[in-house]
Amino acid sequence: MAINNDVQIGKNVKIFHPDLVNLYGCTIGDETKIGAFVEIQKNVVVGSRCKVSSHSFLCEGVVIEDEVFIGHGVMFTNDIYPQATNEDGSLQADTDWQVVETRIKQSASIGSNATILPGLTIGKKALIGAGAVVTRDIPDYAIVVGVPARVIGDVRNTSQN
Repeated sequence: MAINNDVQIGKNVKIFHPDLVNLYGCTIGDETKIGAFVEIQKNVVVGSRCKVSSHSFLCEGVVIEDEVFIGHGVMFTNDIYPQATNEDGSLQADTDWQVVETRIKQSASIGSNATILPGLTIGKKALIGAGAVVTRDIPDYAIVVGVPARVIGDVRNTSQN
């Protein structure tokens, strides 16, 4: 595992176990914290003051705005119709499929072991419950849980805010 030379790392970024992460071609904003066993692929942008917990996977096409919390083992996807091979049986290359962007807006929180399907937007300050599978866009301030994730509340109506 490694932190490649092509990673752009902001000021005061804390990578708790640099030998236990795989970061390449990505941008990490100021004061962000990254746990062990995290992979962040090329062209991913992680904003400032974020927390990416251990065992999470951020694939190409993911854009995370500032102050976002990513729980342990969160998985992002970037291909709507994943295939290993082409029609002729040859292995697919980068030119054989299209990366689909996923955006996580400011101050959203994603619980442990959530899975985020490609091409979605998770709204500002939205809260994704642990283990949820997000299959559609999530509005700002929504609380979602389940498989598939469904809205059960609004973070503005909780005693924590």
